[in-house]
Amino acid sequence: MTQPPPNAFPPPAGPPPAGGGFAPPSGPPYAPPAQYAPPAYAGPPGAPPPAHSPYPGFVPPPLAPNGQPLASFADRLLAWLIDIAIATLLGMVLFFPVFIWLWFRMFSEMMAVNPDGTVPQPDPATMMTEFFVPLLLAEAGLVVVMLVFYWLYHVEYARRTGQTLGKKVMKLRIVPLDPATPLTRGVLGRRWLIEFGAGALVPFLHYVDGLWQLWDKPWQQCLHDRFAGTVVVKVAP
Repeated sequence: MTQPPPNAFPPPAGPPPAGGGFAPPSGPPYAPPAQYAPPAYAGPPGAPPPAHSPYPGFVPPPLAPNGQPLASFADRLLAWLIDIAIATLLGMVLFFPVFIWLWFRMFSEMMAVNPDGTVPQPDPATMMTEFFVPLLLAEAGLVVVMLVFYWLYHVEYARRTGQTLGKKVMKLRIVPLDPATPLTRGVLGRRWLIEFGAGALVPFLHYVDGLWQLWDKPWQQCLHDRFAGTVVVKVAP
C-alpha cells in the first residue's frame, strides 16, 4: 500500500455538506493549461503572405513551373562570369602563339637593314599583307573556333545535366518552361543561337539579353530563355 509523503497535507475543504460526506476543495475552479496553437496555414508555395501573417515583410522566392525557386540575377551573373573565364582562357591559349609569331615576324622586318647599313622605309602594302591581314584572319578564325566551343560547351555538355561548370558551381540548372518537356539539343541550340550566334553579330544584344531577366515577369527569363522556352532554377546543394 502506498503511503502519502510525510509533508503532504490534504487540500482545504469547505463546511461539510448537510447530507454527510466530504466537501470539495475550496479555491478557484480548475483551469487546464493553455494548449500550443500552430501558426495559421500560409497558403501554397509562392503565394503572398496573408494579411494576418506573423511575418508581414516576408516575400517568398518566385518559383518556376516545376516548383523550384528561380535563380537570382546575382547567381546567374556569377555563373556567367565563370563560364566566360573558361572561354577566355581557351581563347588565350589558342590565339597567343599566333600573336607571338606575327609580332616576331613584324619585328624582324622592322629591324632589317640594307647592305649599305641604311634602314629601309616600311612598305604599307607589305605591312598590310604580311601583318594586318594575317592578324585579321587569325581573329576571324578565333571567333569561329569560339562559336564551336560555345556550342560544345553550352549545348552538348550542358544537355546531360542542364548545367555548365559555372552553373554547377552556383547550383543552377536549365530546365524547360514546361516541366513535361525534356531538355533536348534543339532547346539548348535555340538558346545558343540567341546568346552567342546573334549576340556575336548584333551590337549590344549580348548585354540586353543578359539584363532582360531583371524586368521579365513572371519567370525572370533572358531573351535566349524566352526564345528557347527555358528557365534557370536554383537546385539544392
